[in-house]
Amino acid sequence: MKRLEGRVAIVTGGAGGLGAATTARFVSEGARVIVADIDEARANEVAAEHGDKAFAFPFDAADSESVRTMIDGVARRFEKIDILYNNLALLTEVAMTQDTTVVDTPFDVWNDLMAVNAGSYFAACKFAIPHMLASGGGVIINTASGAALAGEAVRTTYGMSKAAVVALTKYVATQYGKKGVRCNTIAPGLILTDTLKRNAPELVSIMSRHILTPSLGEPEDIAALAAFLASDESRYINGQLICCDGGLLAHHPHAWLRLKIWSTHRSDADRCVSTKRHR
Repeated sequence: MKRLEGRVAIVTGGAGGLGAATTARFVSEGARVIVADIDEARANEVAAEHGDKAFAFPFDAADSESVRTMIDGVARRFEKIDILYNNLALLTEVAMTQDTTVVDTPFDVWNDLMAVNAGSYFAACKFAIPHMLASGGGVIINTASGAALAGEAVRTTYGMSKAAVVALTKYVATQYGKKGVRCNTIAPGLILTDTLKRNAPELVSIMSRHILTPSLGEPEDIAALAAFLASDESRYINGQLICCDGGLLAHHPHAWLRLKIWSTHRSDADRCVSTKRHR
């Protein structure tokens, strides 16, 4: 039995690496998926891979009226919305290079990042929840980030915006959980998208030393978690933040070095004991 059989799902940021992987997973689980993205051409490509099970819908996440038009359009065409997966972020060159420290980040960059990374999530929830309530309930999944849970030297606004997503999740769950709407957040760690592998191989090398799994995550890992949270198997999970980061935030960043030192000392001690026993 496919876990999402007959359900209608919206994946915002559906043209990106995580969005495309989640679209494929949701379709494989039986859902009809709306690939919602500002990149209409790429959204159409992703949808076309799944025949009549996926549909592209262009929208501008920075414009709340565009978000409303997208949500209402989906509800009108399919007569319901069962799943909303908010999964986008502003990744323009300006946002990536000028979102630095608290002192140095320009206010226009702060405003743009907050509008997309937090504001669009709020708008999508605001406009989708009434449709979900009208059909008996639904599931909302939000994408946050480890940047919401630990500070960095740069990306101040990005971290703030993702922390706002975590808070929004808890408020939606609190206000609408009893009415049948569940809302949870996924906080991905470093995920091996094609863009990352192409543009930042040095980051892949660095981060590989700090995770607690043999390899870094793939987009399909996030898609699998999203499918679980969208399904009835997670019916008793609401208002939660789930990290999918290979254990990155489960330990101090220097723990691997301490373990290596301890292992070396332990090996030296064992060799010493062994030598004494054979004298």
